[in-house]
Amino acid sequence: MVSPGWADPDQGLFSISVAAQLAGLHPQTLRLYEREGLVGPARSPGGTRRYSRSDIDRLAEICALAADGLNLAGIRRVLELQEETRRLQAELAALREQATGRRPGRGTPPA
Repeated sequence: MVSPGWADPDQGLFSISVAAQLAGLHPQTLRLYEREGLVGPARSPGGTRRYSRSDIDRLAEICALAADGLNLAGIRRVLELQEETRRLQAELAALREQATGRRPGRGTPPA
């Protein structure tokens, strides 16, 4: 049986050394990214960083952006814009669903 924590991509499971190895980075780089607000690992009750699978994915995205030549400020801005885009897409989907619910039998509203 799989642990329930493993199914949750946001569950902090990995120590900094394991997360660094998975991301192909040095642990000090992960600490820098945390100080810069690019990643925010969970903390254990004792204060140990615990990285999730989502954090590992984000680290891979940060590495790709850095490889494309972006500095930390540029990476932060790209990540902020991606989050805003996701939020706006969710809002738009909710509005479309709400509009569809008000007009039964009229089909899908235009995009």
